[in-house]
Amino acid sequence: MNLFTDIGVLVTDAIGALVAEGTLPEGLNLAPVTVEPPRDPAHGDMATNAAMVLAKPAGQKPRDIAEALVPKLSADPRVATAEVAGPGFINLRLAGKVWQEIARDVLTEGADYGRSLMGEGKSVNVEYVSANPTGPLHVGHTRGAVFGDALASLLDYAGYDVTREYYINDGGAQVDTLARSVYLRYLEAHGREVEFADGTYPGEYLIDVGAALKAKVGDAYVDAPEEKWLDEVREFATEAMMDLIRADLKLLGVEMDRFFSEKSLYGTGRIEEAIGALRAKDLIYRGTLEPPKGKTPEDWEPREQTLFRSTAHGDDVDRPIMKSDGAWTYFAPDIAYHWDKVGRDYDLLIDVFGADHGGYVKRMKAAVSALSDGTVPLDIKLCQLVKLWKNGEPFKMSKRAGTFITLRDVVEQVGPDVTRFVMLTRKNDAPLDFDFDKVLEQSKDNPVFYVQYAHARICSVLRKAREAGIDVDDPVLAGADLSAMTHEAELAVAKKLAEWPRQVEIAAKTSEPHRVAFYLYDLASDLHALWNRGNDVPELRFLQEDDPDTSRAKIALARAVSVVISAGLGILGVTPVEEMR
Repeated sequence: MNLFTDIGVLVTDAIGALVAEGTLPEGLNLAPVTVEPPRDPAHGDMATNAAMVLAKPAGQKPRDIAEALVPKLSADPRVATAEVAGPGFINLRLAGKVWQEIARDVLTEGADYGRSLMGEGKSVNVEYVSANPTGPLHVGHTRGAVFGDALASLLDYAGYDVTREYYINDGGAQVDTLARSVYLRYLEAHGREVEFADGTYPGEYLIDVGAALKAKVGDAYVDAPEEKWLDEVREFATEAMMDLIRADLKLLGVEMDRFFSEKSLYGTGRIEEAIGALRAKDLIYRGTLEPPKGKTPEDWEPREQTLFRSTAHGDDVDRPIMKSDGAWTYFAPDIAYHWDKVGRDYDLLIDVFGADHGGYVKRMKAAVSALSDGTVPLDIKLCQLVKLWKNGEPFKMSKRAGTFITLRDVVEQVGPDVTRFVMLTRKNDAPLDFDFDKVLEQSKDNPVFYVQYAHARICSVLRKAREAGIDVDDPVLAGADLSAMTHEAELAVAKKLAEWPRQVEIAAKTSEPHRVAFYLYDLASDLHALWNRGNDVPELRFLQEDDPDTSRAKIALARAVSVVISAGLGILGVTPVEEMR
């Protein structure tokens, strides 16, 4: 049930009636017509722009159309008043019974309230995290993991068929560096003195990997030339790092549906196949690029390269796909990987990248556009940096990681629920400050506490009601007489509940799960306001002494809030709590 959609249907039906009467011409495009909350709540419950967007195609004044629509809308029993505002907007106030019934709708539909069919079962691949398998996940990966996972859950909730995917970057030079770093730890495990050269990974997390390698092969690689052990150690080390990464993701509550190895593209003809598909479209050629901006003739050497004609699909410049020695550039296997995803017949691809990949967006979108002939959209989301603070100072690096703060560091400090919620309190492309002290505060200024506290308060009411012998099971509450719920504070909660299905669809359309976190905070705020009003106005309290029927009606509203909070937290990957500790 989506009240905004229902009133939207009322508006389109009213327009249809005007068309049938000859007041409006036939063939009008109704897609731009919207029904949404007014900017100023004092103007009403909902507003429609119907007259404004239909005026020009209808060849009429907006206000004339609005005045013709008002009687049609006012005739519906759900509408208390319909008024023309300004040049032609229509403000609607709905009857109190409409808002009273919202709690019943929530309790009847349960966890499905707010679920949408908007996605129509379309398939979406969401690739996120995809960190190099050279060490534990750091705080930047944490934000990408949380955002990607919440986005996938949001799209699933909105009716899409979602695949969560991790692209393992195990085909480049960094995994050779990993192998050499593990080899040094392996020598250490044999009692050798070693020195970590520039470019190797000195983090303590590789100590156990070196010891595990020793347990597996003994001294077989000690003093052996690199060509004897490099391939085997690289595979061993990569798998060890992926085990570590999977464990970190599990700690955060993230589970992937699929892991795809970059290495699987090499030596299998799959890169050649993808490049061949572009070549067949005359998008691969030999050429010389212009010097990058800022380069002077003295430090620029033009050379002929194998290039992808990415400018034909919206990029700024064409991109190299092969090095001068005949090896593929890092872009080539990424093209092949996305060629594989295109071949899996997804309706939409979403990649979640770190902020440092901003320059990679246009070329990757160009590649997918070319490979799919423009039939498969690729949406790339960038996650900006996270700054960590503790005791008013920047949080220092992890000794275990060597150079950065790990996902595990963060989760062990505050827990997975707080980590996830706070990471979603800003839009993904905005910087985020993560203050370890503030995120654990028990105050209104801490959004995760405020939302969890609202849910816990409602659970407390349900417990006390049961102790008083009042049946507050959902079917019973859904059947309660809600007609006495008329106070503005109660209706404010009901109106906020009515917004949930609309917020889900907006968040899904814009790929912005942070909207869910914002909505939950607002809903919790309305619940707390109603609770606090009950301290001064006894008839607003959820439990009414010796009046189980009235208690059930009021508790129905509170229980509806907990249903929606639980659903919203589920999208964010946060577990709702039943009592605060």
